[in-house]
Amino acid sequence: MKIALIVPLAFVAFIGVARAEEADDFREANKTEAETFNARIYAGTPGKTAYACFVRRYDAEHLARHPKQKVASMKLLVSAETDSEDKELHNSFRLGFRYRHRSGDFDSSGSCHHTVLTKEGNEVRLGCGVDCEGGGIGIALSKDDKSAIVRLESVRVWLHNKPDDEAERSLVAGSDDGIFRLDRADNSECAALATDRKELAALRHK
Repeated sequence: MKIALIVPLAFVAFIGVARAEEADDFREANKTEAETFNARIYAGTPGKTAYACFVRRYDAEHLARHPKQKVASMKLLVSAETDSEDKELHNSFRLGFRYRHRSGDFDSSGSCHHTVLTKEGNEVRLGCGVDCEGGGIGIALSKDDKSAIVRLESVRVWLHNKPDDEAERSLVAGSDDGIFRLDRADNSECAALATDRKELAALRHK
């Protein structure tokens, strides 16, 4: 799918994860604001490629306080790559998680093409969408940059490494599955989300 098509779809997906918030509550970030956010999420100015890993394994105490939460653990890998043609930095995401009461590892992935700010300017979010109207997620950072705040309404998911699985599945936000706070971790923690050997080697490199 061409970038020209992905960009508006990604923004639509992002607005979807705003849930009760309206599109007018956001404005698209300018280049300087987007670059500042990229430096925050990758803990430094990204080079040709960059990765950031965020992980959360919910303990029994947390799950007891949130009985309707469907997700038991989640990993988020945000990656950046500078395109050789347009020389622009392109972000993408991969999400891996386990359900609380369902076996198997589940994935989702897509492109991130919009960095937006809330109207008050107090939070920056990266809007990411899954191809073919698969929903998407919004990614923000905690004030200390040590955690990612993932927001979703609905995002298409599949069994680990089986994106062509015909069974239609989605992770749908309920009362306890709309916002996830994931802690920054060593990139090796997200190695299971790598899609090729080169990327796997980069994630495992200390």
